[in-house]
Amino acid sequence: HLLTAAEKRAARTLLSNYPTIGLAPVAEFAREAGASPATVLRFLARLGFSGYPEFHRALRDELDERIKTPLQKTRSAPVRGEDGSFLDRFVDQAAANMRETVARIPASEFEAVCHRIATTRGACHIIGGRFTDAVAGYMVAHLRIIRPGVRRLEPRAANRVDQFLDIKPGDVAVVFDVRRYDQPLARTTAALAAAKAHTILITDQWISPVSKHARLVLPCQIDIGRTWDSNTALFAVVEAIIARSTELLWDSASKRIAAIEKMQGG
Repeated sequence: HLLTAAEKRAARTLLSNYPTIGLAPVAEFAREAGASPATVLRFLARLGFSGYPEFHRALRDELDERIKTPLQKTRSAPVRGEDGSFLDRFVDQAAANMRETVARIPASEFEAVCHRIATTRGACHIIGGRFTDAVAGYMVAHLRIIRPGVRRLEPRAANRVDQFLDIKPGDVAVVFDVRRYDQPLARTTAALAAAKAHTILITDQWISPVSKHARLVLPCQIDIGRTWDSNTALFAVVEAIIARSTELLWDSASKRIAAIEKMQGG
């Protein structure tokens, strides 16, 4: 069912103040959304919640998942079946995460991300967190080949301050942030939004607080029921973005690839 105008305001309020506003009383949520409490409850019913208490419980459970340490995840890891080797079971779960990620990401959102990256009028700035910096670096290495102006933002906040001098309105910024979320990265993303960069967030299924500063969000399944979360789905999504962006840019990308091959003596 399509949302009414008031329900859309409730949805925007929840997304822009997530999850804080959802933990407030329903009257406060409604006031922030410029809607009635009944409208907020109808909106939550559309999301599948029987009432505000159930919505609160779901948010609290989600917050608990967001901040779990590796030790806590070990204690709560589900018992796996005994069939097959550890590697078989691990790969099966990683494959399930990729399938869940594909189901979670709307095709239109994915296409919008690729088309934005394939727009070469501005620069493309990419940054990751503690465990996603390697994914960001992988993306940078490929995108530099197919389009100009690709730059990796420094992982340390103090080292990327001067880089913001070169960020222009309309530039693309790709941010990776998964649980336990990176506070300096949240401040950086707010600064990117303030600089009017078109920010793309690649995150986990709980969705980083950075999302309130992002125009496009790609949530990936990372929980694998073990000590460490898995970046397999993030890598798969990044490789899909690289492949699709290359297709969209092929006329110019093929010339860049040929020039690089020539310089390398290929």
